[in-house]
Amino acid sequence: MNNNCNLIDNSFGVEVVASHLMSVNEEWLSTWFVNNYIQKCSMFCPDNVSALFNDVSTNTKLQKAVSAAVNWRLNTALEDAWRVLYIAQDFVLCQVRRISLTVRSCTCWITELAKTDARLSIYFTAVAFLHVAYRISRIGFTDELMDVLATIIGQFISTRRHPNDPSQRSSELSLSKATKLMKVVANSSCSTVQLIEIELSKAYLHRALICKDSDSDSIYCLTNVYLAVLYYTTGQYQTTIDHCTLVTRSQDHSQCSSHVVQGELLPKIDNDTDTVLGLAVFYQYVRTAALNQRQTQHVSVFTTELFAHYLNIRCLSVTQTMSSDDVRRFRNCFCCKEPFITDVLAVKTTIHSCDFCQCQSTTVRSSQQPTLSATDPNTSELVELLQRSAVEHLTTLRQLEARDFGSVATIVTTDFEALYAYKHGDYQRCSQLSTQNVRTLLYAVYMPDIPTFPEFIQLLDDDIVSLTALTLIVNPECRVWSPNVRITQLTLSLYLMTQCQLKLRHSVTSLAQTLDYIDVALRRHPLDHTLDRLTLALIKRKVLTYVKMMRLTVF
Repeated sequence: MNNNCNLIDNSFGVEVVASHLMSVNEEWLSTWFVNNYIQKCSMFCPDNVSALFNDVSTNTKLQKAVSAAVNWRLNTALEDAWRVLYIAQDFVLCQVRRISLTVRSCTCWITELAKTDARLSIYFTAVAFLHVAYRISRIGFTDELMDVLATIIGQFISTRRHPNDPSQRSSELSLSKATKLMKVVANSSCSTVQLIEIELSKAYLHRALICKDSDSDSIYCLTNVYLAVLYYTTGQYQTTIDHCTLVTRSQDHSQCSSHVVQGELLPKIDNDTDTVLGLAVFYQYVRTAALNQRQTQHVSVFTTELFAHYLNIRCLSVTQTMSSDDVRRFRNCFCCKEPFITDVLAVKTTIHSCDFCQCQSTTVRSSQQPTLSATDPNTSELVELLQRSAVEHLTTLRQLEARDFGSVATIVTTDFEALYAYKHGDYQRCSQLSTQNVRTLLYAVYMPDIPTFPEFIQLLDDDIVSLTALTLIVNPECRVWSPNVRITQLTLSLYLMTQCQLKLRHSVTSLAQTLDYIDVALRRHPLDHTLDRLTLALIKRKVLTYVKMMRLTVF
């Protein structure tokens, strides 16, 4: 064997190494572990615990010191977990703000947080909704934001093509994305998220109408019918009628047979429509099972033009503006088509209903085409829904935090609910919740914070927005320090309670109690909690000004 290849040759002193290793016993290893690890770890313990490690000359003293360190660690583990959760939430919010969300990043966030902590997944969804709402308010509902929102609510959309690729913006693709969402809507229960899905479906359909190839009659008519369905679902009947009219007044329906209205995509319209779809399925079952006839087509579909007439009649009956001419046009259209079984049942149901209702006499309606803006759908409703759903998710998160960490921190669960009530002018509800929260939090040692970054500040009022803007004017770098961008639950609750009392014109006696609460809160917030103290000083000044005005009015 070549000594040049020997890792441990004779010059290394194998015998010396062996003798040292033989001297390593349990006592020696324990001493080495205490000196190199336990002593250093003890420096992070409270003084009364770390002092025990100054003298560990006997096994009894060492055991006492180690037991004290272990007990301290066990007693603080839950508090540490609570702090780690809030650090993680800070990281999520800061990253979403700093690196604006994309489809790819949303997919990564959702996938990885699901493996980490369910509470962080809820928090990310809330922050993402607020982030999208904020960006819509600033730049409008862009194609990118549509795909980002679809990803957040669970409809993962392929990003393999470049967004500027014309095929990525085709009306067919936008219509496909809309129908996928509509299928989810049809199979989900009523909730804020479902309403978001409806508004997002509308946006995709509007996008389909502005694509260059949207002049295809089949795409144009089907897209308008689906838009009419969604507007009917949200109670916007005039817009529904307008979209139906765009279809029924179309000059050429020869291509519409290539696209039909899918019954499985329709959300709850009314009982008659559900009955029609159910009878169609039963009819097909009878033909295939009882009569041994082969199924040749999917039965839960409607002809595009006929369904537009059908929905138009339904909407006109709701608004009580239906005329005999509307029914006649529906009948004439039916006679000129090759209907599906669903069309036959729809016509039968509609005409049967019309026999029991008193239609208006023939009226002359304008022949002018409805003026609908396909390029600029109303996004205010979507922004409102995103904010509402974010508050619902944040409230759920608070409930989980109170359940898991209520023994180490005082956590009220209705702070965001109170904030949302204040934003929408429900001052009685906000006052009730905030007053209860103030009494719970007034002498709390630990409590959660609320950030005032743009995603959250849209939930606050102009006074808080102005206050945060003033801090930036004084020191543009101030918002890199957490106490300058956050207020505690106590500060927020006091602010909301005070504002509601002023708006509801509470008595001077009631406001005097509020001033006492504010003074206690000011003493309990350290001087370096700048935004907390500024907010408390603001509401104190507003109360004093109001009380002074009331006294001047009396005298």
